[in-house]
Amino acid sequence: MGKSYRPERLGEEIRRLISELILRELNDPRLSGIVSISNVDVTGDYSFATVYISLLGASTSEEADEENKKDVLAAFQSAKGYIKKEIGRKIKLHHVPELLFRIDTSMEYGRHISHVIAELGITHSDETEEAEHDEETKE
Repeated sequence: MGKSYRPERLGEEIRRLISELILRELNDPRLSGIVSISNVDVTGDYSFATVYISLLGASTSEEADEENKKDVLAAFQSAKGYIKKEIGRKIKLHHVPELLFRIDTSMEYGRHISHVIAELGITHSDETEEAEHDEETKE
């Protein structure tokens, strides 16, 4: 390796590079929506890098449907060789990690949790009042 990288630092470099490639060089029509790389986890031995892809539909409030997710994953799979070549060239690694592409579902999960909290009728002010009540009873 050209530089000494910790897995987190290498993951951030790979995330930045793939994001740049999406903007400037990957011209796949399956990547026409809002696609971003939210995170890259590199294993301790640098052999695998899991690339988490966030995507949204035509508007920011729409969740991406399953077909769109499959298309985006297929686009990244078909560009995998080019992406690995660019990682090796620009980051100067002897061994480029094997890239695994996954859809990042954390935003969908967050929306789901917010919906559940709203259904339960819990608000931020309820939590604040409960915390204040707990403080008063301790004294």
